[in-house]
Amino acid sequence: MRKGLRRDTPHAREMHGGHVFTLAQETTDDWWEVEALYDLAFAPGRTALSSYRLRDEVPPVAALCRIARDENGQIGGAIRYWPVLVGGTPALLLGPVAVHPIAQGEGLGAALIRDTLARAGEKGFARVLLVGDAPYYSRFGFARLDGVEMPPPTNPDRILGLELQPGAWAGVTGEVSRAA
Repeated sequence: MRKGLRRDTPHAREMHGGHVFTLAQETTDDWWEVEALYDLAFAPGRTALSSYRLRDEVPPVAALCRIARDENGQIGGAIRYWPVLVGGTPALLLGPVAVHPIAQGEGLGAALIRDTLARAGEKGFARVLLVGDAPYYSRFGFARLDGVEMPPPTNPDRILGLELQPGAWAGVTGEVSRAA
């Protein structure tokens, strides 16, 4: 079988030197498999991070939770978004995004990010927030946010934002808190 773009679906992603992955909506049946991927991709204490306090008892934005499966049905990547408030203003918290170690370096994480950011814009969301590495996320348009405070201990240089609508971050400052 030719590796690369699977042309029978509009949500397939060509991988460089790897399998064909199809991007799809995460379902409730995928939940534990996605959690296992996050456990594999991140340190064991991932749920102790301050960003997880913003997710406690808050459901993710289901329409933006996506997975990538290879041609054998194995999960290769996943991404989730959560509603948060920044100084009382609604925003999306991107993350976590994870790629299985055997698929890393093939562009799958970038495909998940681009796909979901486009979907978020289409659904009318205005702004996205994340905690991450600026050199990686700047290629998607993310930049450091001044005046936005994540729960400690978060390095302020890692608080990044993206406007899905022009001017969406203008004047938005304050503490990031859980959405109701």
